[in-house]
Amino acid sequence: MSGRGIDEILAEARGRLARLDADQARLAFAEGAVLVDIRPAAQRAHEGEIPGALIVERNVLEWRFDPRSAARLPIADRYDLPVVVFCSEGYTSSLAAAALQDLGLHRATDLAGGFQAWKAAGHPVTTLVG
Repeated sequence: MSGRGIDEILAEARGRLARLDADQARLAFAEGAVLVDIRPAAQRAHEGEIPGALIVERNVLEWRFDPRSAARLPIADRYDLPVVVFCSEGYTSSLAAAALQDLGLHRATDLAGGFQAWKAAGHPVTTLVG
C-alpha cells in the first residue's frame, strides 16, 4: 500500500502550524489578522458565523490568497499576511492553513477547535433567526 493516511497528513500539517485557541484567535483578529471562514454556506447557516470573518470557501482558498494569482483577494497582496483559518471543528482548517503556508504565507495558521471552540469560549457569533 502506498501513500499516507489522513491522520498522518493532518499530523504533519499541524506540526507546521502555531495553532491558536479561541482566545488567541480573537486577539489576533483584534490586532489585524484576517479571520477566514472556510465552511460551506449550509454549515454557516446551520451553525452561525463569526462577525467580521472573511468567508472564503475551501475550494477556492488558495486562489484567493496566493499573491501571484489573478483571482486573489485585494487584501492578499503579501506573503506576511497574518491569516487564521477556521472550519467547524478545526480539522479541515489545519489542512487549509498548511496549504496557505505551502504558497508562502508563512504566518497562516488555524483556530484549534474551529467555530465550535470560538462559540464555546463565549466569543461573538451571529445565528440565523428562524
